[in-house]
Parts: sequence; C-alpha cells; structure tokens
Amino acid sequence: MLTATVTSIGRVTRRVFEPVGTGARFTADAVRSLRDVRSWLPELSTHARILGVESLPIGVFIALFTGIVLALLASYSVGDIVPPYFVGTLVQKTVTLELAPVLTGLALAGRVGANIAAELGTMRVTEQIDALETLTFDPMSHLVVPRVVASAAMFPIVVGTAMLVGMVSGWGASYLLLDLSTPQFLKGVRIFFTTFDVQYGLVKSASFGAAVALIGCRAGLTTSGGAQGVGRSATRAVVISAVMILVLDAFWAVVWLTNRTLK
Repeated sequence: MLTATVTSIGRVTRRVFEPVGTGARFTADAVRSLRDVRSWLPELSTHARILGVESLPIGVFIALFTGIVLALLASYSVGDIVPPYFVGTLVQKTVTLELAPVLTGLALAGRVGANIAAELGTMRVTEQIDALETLTFDPMSHLVVPRVVASAAMFPIVVGTAMLVGMVSGWGASYLLLDLSTPQFLKGVRIFFTTFDVQYGLVKSASFGAAVALIGCRAGLTTSGGAQGVGRSATRAVVISAVMILVLDAFWAVVWLTNRTLK
C-alpha cells in the first residue's frame, strides 16, 4: 500500500514538473542559438511583420473600447468624492500599467501563439523539420529564434500603440459622455504621470511576447498525430501562453512594484 502511494505521488510530481524542465531546456537552447545571427537575422523582418505589424489592429480595437469603459468606470467609482480630473489619472494609470499590456497580450497570445504552433506543427507532421535537420540546419536558429526575437520586439510596439489609443478613447469618452473638459482630463493625466508607468508596461509586454513565442514554438515542434495533433498543439499553446502572461504579470508586480513601493 505504501509503495503504491509513493509511486503515485512520484508519478504525479514528475508529470507536473517535467514540462517545467523541458521548457527550461528549450529556452536555454534558444538562448544559445542567438549566437548564430547569420541564420536568424534574415528571417526577422518577415516574422516582425506577421507577428507584430499585422497584430496592430487587434491591439487598437481592444484599447479603443477599454479606454471608453475605464473612463466611465472611473467616473462611476469616484463619483463626487474626488475632483473630476481624477478620471484622467485613473485612465492613465490603469491603461499604461495593467490593462493595455495584459489585455493586448492575452489577445495576441491567441493570434501569435496559435499561428506559431500551427505553422511549426504542420512543418513537423509533414516532415519539413526533419528535412532541415537532415540538411544540417538547426531548427532552433532558423525557426525558433527569429520568431521569439520578433515577438519580443513587436509586442511592446503593439502595446505602446494600444496605450496611446486607450488614452485617446478615454479622453473622448470623458469629453463626450461625462462633460469633462480637455484641460481637466489632461490635468489628471499629468498630475501623477511618471515615465515608469510606460516603462513598466512595455517591459512586461516584451516578456509576454518572448514567452508566447517560446511556448508556441515548443508546442509546434513537439507536435505529433497529423492534423488533429496540429489542432491540439495550437490549443495548448494558447492556453499555456495565457496562463504564463498572468504569471509574468504577477511576477513583475511583485518584483518591480513592490521594490518601488518600499523605497
């Protein structure tokens, strides 16, 4: 009885922690492959366009309505307790620090993560990756690194655009729906604004981009089982990417915001 219990615990523990170990090894291999610049640099612009530029409409669309909702929620929450210009403060803080990076990151996890996993998964099941390895091409430097670098570089651009759009839509909602004048809104934006707000959001989004691309690449390269396997890999990449974004969001809050609060 005791042996069976210990065996069951060991099996469950291995099942839980084995993906962590394999993911860490995959990340380390990708980092080592960064040195092969001549292999991944020519592919960088293509993936930057696919993963970043073509994702801009998603970020803009999300930020447009997020800014409107935040302005209305801020007005509802503070009511007559604080001056009206605090609507601008709340919109600016929530958009730049949290909602623009996280909501945009979650949306891009679906688009970018699924795209990468499906593309590489199809290459795996059709034996294109095996052909590359036969020709002595390293899949990490040719397939993984350019996608990870492009994603990490382009996520902050998409999120930065979303921040700007969210602020503009928040101002529009305040002006049109709340009768808040432009000087009042801008006063609320400026009074507590620091460059750290934008820096924090952009750094978070870069980490989100790298994580989404790494997860999508690993899911794609480990695909098996034909078309159904490709579908499972894409789904797994999206789910794990969304969870990892929330984990990284909490990580940056604990590591970075806590240190600033204690100073």
